[in-house]
Amino acid sequence: MEPTDSTPATSNISVRRGEPLVVVKNVDKHYGDLHVLKDINAVVNRGEVVVVIGPSGSGKSTLCRAINRLETIDSGVITIDGQPLPAEGKALARLRADVGMVFQAFNLFAHKTVLENVTLGPIKVRGLSRAEAEKKAMALLERVGVANQAKKMPAQLSGGQQQRVAIARALAMEPKLILLDEPTSALDPEMINEVLEVMIDLANDGMTMIVVTHEMGFARKAANRVIFMAEGEIVEGSTPEQFFTNPQSTRAKDFLSKILAH
Repeated sequence: MEPTDSTPATSNISVRRGEPLVVVKNVDKHYGDLHVLKDINAVVNRGEVVVVIGPSGSGKSTLCRAINRLETIDSGVITIDGQPLPAEGKALARLRADVGMVFQAFNLFAHKTVLENVTLGPIKVRGLSRAEAEKKAMALLERVGVANQAKKMPAQLSGGQQQRVAIARALAMEPKLILLDEPTSALDPEMINEVLEVMIDLANDGMTMIVVTHEMGFARKAANRVIFMAEGEIVEGSTPEQFFTNPQSTRAKDFLSKILAH
């Protein structure tokens, strides 16, 4: 066992890859009479890419949003890095800093430039100097292929460019985990690949990611594990190879036959 001081505060992925990072245990949630999450149990290990797929209304996005407490749960426990999700206040703000989130709608600050969008969190939450934050932000914008747009406002960018800025913004916080909730579903078809390429690059780098998506090509290429949900339940979970070639449940077979026929 290495001394603990060799593990930085941001918990270097390569040092502890494979340990459980997110544990979801017996989680239930209702919206009124609608039972949207039914006794959900799942573990996501450090450095793992887990893709959550399933029909609309199966609870995928609700589960994703529950992991950083954008949605509350009725019962059960979710822990991140061994800590249960805090209810509110500073502890919740710290959790959100450690768990990056990329939404279907890009959710960039419309009145701030691309560079300001990416530097805001590191300056306000992580306490970086402006110069330090800008240097890091430019490196991330370069990485996602939009460094030349740094001075523009979000509305001047294409949807694909805005989503890549949103990914850079999440990365700027040096999160332990990134949640991506249908990150390509609001994009025009020709822009989807440019965002998926950035996500594949992150996956190859060992970033822990939970991705809710309809992009089966991404699931095959980048996922370590596929979780299939239907009607609020996890129906099955396996490697992409096994899931796509030999699904175990009738519901998964039915789902795949519909989407892969197109």
